[in-house]
Amino acid sequence: MMSQMEGGCPVDYNTITDLFLQRNMIREATAFLLDVLKPNLPEHAFLQTKVLEINLVTFPNVADAILANGMFSHYDRPRIAQLCEKAGLYVRALQHYSELPDIKRVIVNTHAIEPQALVEFFGTLSKEWALECMKDLLLVNLRGNLQIIVQVAKEYCEQLGVEACIKLFEQFKSYEGLYFFLGSYLSSSEDPDIHFKYIEAAAKTGQIKEVERVTRESNFYDPEKTKNFLMEAKLPDARPLINVCDRFGFVHVPDLTHYLYSNNMLRYIEGYVQKVNPGNAPLVVGQLLDDECPEDFIKGLILSVRSLLPVEPLVEECEKRNRLRLLTQFLEHLVSEGSQDVHVHNALGKIIIDSNNNPEHFLTTNPYYDSRVVGKYCEKRDPTLAVVAYRRGQCDDELINVTNKNSLFKLQARYVVERMDADIWAKVLDPENEFRRLLIDQVVSTALPESKSPEQVSAAVKAFMTADLPHELIELLEKIVLQNSAFSGNFKLQNLLILTAIKADPSRVMDYVNRLDNFDGPAVGEVAVEAQLYEEAYAIFKKFNLNVQAVNVLLDNIRDINRAVEFAFRVEEDAVWSQVAKAQLREGLVSDAIESFIRADDATQFLEVIRAAEDGDVYHDLVKYLLMVRQKTKEPKVDSELIYAYAKIDRLGDIEEFILMPNVANLPNVGDRLYDEALYEAAKIIFAFISNWGKLASTLVKLKQFQGAVDAARKANSAKTWKEVCFACVDAEEFRLAQICGLNIIVQVDDLEEVSEYYQNRGCFNELISLMESGLGLERAHMGIFTELGVLYARYRHEKLMEHIKLFSTRLNIPKLIRACDEQQHWKELTYLYIQYDEFDNAATTVMNHSPEAWDHMQFKDIIVKVANVELYYKAVHFYLQEHPDLINDVLNVLALRVDHTRVVDIMRKAGHLRLVKPYMVAVQSNNVSAVNEALNEIYVEEEDYDRLRESIDLHDNFDQIGLAQKIEKHELLEMRRVAAYIYKKAGRWKQSIALSKKDNLYKDAMETASQSGDRELAEELLVYFIEQGKKECFASCLFVCYDLIRPDVVLELAWMNNMIDFAFPYLLQFIREYTGKVDELIKDKIEAMKEVKAKEEEEKDVVMQQNMYAQLLPLALPAPPMPGMGGPGMGGGFSAPPPPMSGMGMPPMPPFGMPPMGSY
Repeated sequence: MMSQMEGGCPVDYNTITDLFLQRNMIREATAFLLDVLKPNLPEHAFLQTKVLEINLVTFPNVADAILANGMFSHYDRPRIAQLCEKAGLYVRALQHYSELPDIKRVIVNTHAIEPQALVEFFGTLSKEWALECMKDLLLVNLRGNLQIIVQVAKEYCEQLGVEACIKLFEQFKSYEGLYFFLGSYLSSSEDPDIHFKYIEAAAKTGQIKEVERVTRESNFYDPEKTKNFLMEAKLPDARPLINVCDRFGFVHVPDLTHYLYSNNMLRYIEGYVQKVNPGNAPLVVGQLLDDECPEDFIKGLILSVRSLLPVEPLVEECEKRNRLRLLTQFLEHLVSEGSQDVHVHNALGKIIIDSNNNPEHFLTTNPYYDSRVVGKYCEKRDPTLAVVAYRRGQCDDELINVTNKNSLFKLQARYVVERMDADIWAKVLDPENEFRRLLIDQVVSTALPESKSPEQVSAAVKAFMTADLPHELIELLEKIVLQNSAFSGNFKLQNLLILTAIKADPSRVMDYVNRLDNFDGPAVGEVAVEAQLYEEAYAIFKKFNLNVQAVNVLLDNIRDINRAVEFAFRVEEDAVWSQVAKAQLREGLVSDAIESFIRADDATQFLEVIRAAEDGDVYHDLVKYLLMVRQKTKEPKVDSELIYAYAKIDRLGDIEEFILMPNVANLPNVGDRLYDEALYEAAKIIFAFISNWGKLASTLVKLKQFQGAVDAARKANSAKTWKEVCFACVDAEEFRLAQICGLNIIVQVDDLEEVSEYYQNRGCFNELISLMESGLGLERAHMGIFTELGVLYARYRHEKLMEHIKLFSTRLNIPKLIRACDEQQHWKELTYLYIQYDEFDNAATTVMNHSPEAWDHMQFKDIIVKVANVELYYKAVHFYLQEHPDLINDVLNVLALRVDHTRVVDIMRKAGHLRLVKPYMVAVQSNNVSAVNEALNEIYVEEEDYDRLRESIDLHDNFDQIGLAQKIEKHELLEMRRVAAYIYKKAGRWKQSIALSKKDNLYKDAMETASQSGDRELAEELLVYFIEQGKKECFASCLFVCYDLIRPDVVLELAWMNNMIDFAFPYLLQFIREYTGKVDELIKDKIEAMKEVKAKEEEEKDVVMQQNMYAQLLPLALPAPPMPGMGGPGMGGGFSAPPPPMSGMGMPPMPPFGMPPMGSY
């Protein structure tokens, strides 16, 4: 309560605390201080320290609770830290000490500090202080504090640094601590050094399983460093070392084997080879051999792995150490199990070769070894065995090299002949081969004579040919073929001999052809032709009865047609005659060729014969040939060409007979061809037969048979045919027939114009008009006919044009006819067409530009109101002003709603004929246009028509009023001057208007003007003017006219001074009566206002009484507290301000001290 007292506690808190302590009331003092120190203010620092000191000395657990709540923050921390240390609250002491020596002194009391609290305290220290404290803990009790240090290192390794923690543990050689610390950090680290240190710590602490796991799973340690450490450590379990050496490449496996063998760990060698990595068994075996391990152990090790063992590297390891026989049992065991591994058989073959245990049998019968590998192995031991191996595997290059190296050319020659491979032959017969001559000698002397295979001989011969050894080849073939040998009648060898002679020694070819019989005549003959040995080729073809090839040689190569003809007569073969005929045809001997084709009974070349006959114009011979061909084949080309040939030799009767007979001629094409070549009579026969009436009509036109052409055209009923016949009739001046054709043409819109132009180009205008007029009555008559006739009328018969237009205006192409009328300058008709086409602008323009012919007043009025271009309105005004001024008002009245009246007035004003359009302006003045008003006012002034002028001014005020007034204010006519005064009055120029009226003694006008002006000064000046002029009646009249403007005192003064009281008295009576009435009205209004105020006060009084009646029902209110400024102890005297009125309680505001309010004077 003291802490909550307003203005604070009147007694000092420290005094109260001392009172509690004097009576040994520790708990009460503590409760009191905790209560008053809740705000945690800086000025309470002493009391905060005091309450903590009291409890740390007497009740440490209470002090611990107070500190745990964090209530205070301003106490003496060093003092409290010392007391906490003395009280055994080491965690609180650590939290309050700020010096490193103090912290190090307290922190070693780990027996009294919770480990978790200590770990959390380390999180508040800097890196350097934390490491110092950790070092002290390890120095004081390494074994007891190691777990706490490990926990701190794990928790704050990022802040402390992994390297610093590792150095700390290493400094005290605490591998156990290092093991536990790195174990938690290992999974997130990729540092090789950390992984190695963990392996080292685990090994030195006896954690062999963990060492094995990390070496097996980790990918980040240094294998070389780890391997060396594990070898030096000599662990009883070799699996970690096996993991390292096996996982990181072959380079470590021999070291591993040597280590295991040296330390008598043979079971680990067997386990590694059998279970861990059998693929490294060859390296293990090689190292064991180097370490001079007993062969029995090695053999047993190999046999224990058996099929899992890679043979090739194992053989390589044993072969390098010349211990291949060690594998004999193992290899034989694999072979007995059916192994087909090439490396197994290679190794077994090498062992057999070294032991000389019938190696040739193995090399020839074993299908699985690699000939190249085994042959290479044999080269230095026995080259013949190498040849056997290479031959079996067809290792060409290796065999050639070993035979060249060891001069085994006989074996090489036999192998090359047997292989029959062109590439091998090319290699051994290469000119750069220094052993080529020796090989050739062995091939000729040994290999080929021993061979019984013609294919081998043929391959050898081809190889000799390819190697460009023709002379050696010819001698060899003569020895084989021409002498009695097994190949004397060999077909291929005879071919080769002749072919070689053709290539190398052509002089021997004819002799070989005569001596040999069993060779390929057609093929060899073709080769001889290619070699340009034409006589030899002719002899070969003739010997083998190849008569066609023989005659071709005579014709194509020897180029002797006479010999060919003699040869053909000798053999009498159709094919030979056919070849002769073709050659004759090529040489241009068309007649001879046709005769030869007839002898050959050959109808296959009829196209070439027809083409050649046409070029040579030998149609009589062609007819004979085509008749022969028709017996062989039914070709449209043949029958067609036969008809054409008949036509060329003018045998028209034969044509008629032929087409009546069965035939396959393409008669339409034949007819077209005859027509194109002007053989019209023959074409007429063809077209008439096939009913091609269009072509027939064209043909008859060419023959000048026009009536027949018209009949044919009627049957054809084609626009093209009708046009052709029509045009031909026009050219021949057969106009009656032309009109018949023309009527069938002009019904087609597309052809009408062409017919019209054709007629006009030839000057047949009347005939064309007649044709068109006839066409009007056709059922199929269309707009084009009517339009074209209109165009023709415009060009050639103007007098009929207008009638035609009016009769057929709905069936005309008006734009086209408009162009024609414009070209021919028929303006009246053009205007009519424009109107019909709704082009009123062009119609109006045409009328105005060509008025002598085109103008008609009524028509023009109808046109001008429909135009779209506004400028044409004013062009029409100019036109009528120049040519028909008497009708201009009529036109303007029509255009009144469309034209700009100002522009029309300007036009007439510039032309000086403004009065000419007065009726028009009167009619449009209702629009109140300034230009129209001014023009009419100007005319009225000139005509001195003041009545019309005043009327115009009253009704239409849009004009320059001042200008008009100034213009007529000096007019000689009084009424005009009066109009000027009237204008000034309307314009608000009252003085000018009054002055002008006074000047002309128009006093009534002056008084009305003064009254309308509303200017008191003007009215009083006018009174003075009347007094000065002695116009007493005017004075009295002015008083009533200007009644509202004139002041009564001025009137009374002027009347009294100028002795005009009698004239002013009526005004005064009126004024007194008016003002009396006004006063009465004011008094009446005042009385009514007072009544309203009194009624309102009564109503407010009733409302207050009603409120007071409700207020009596409310309870009495408490007295208000004293207000600042009122009298009291220690305060100045004087009256204070009255209290505020009480609102909302139904009471009216009361005046201060019960005094009624003072009214203001």
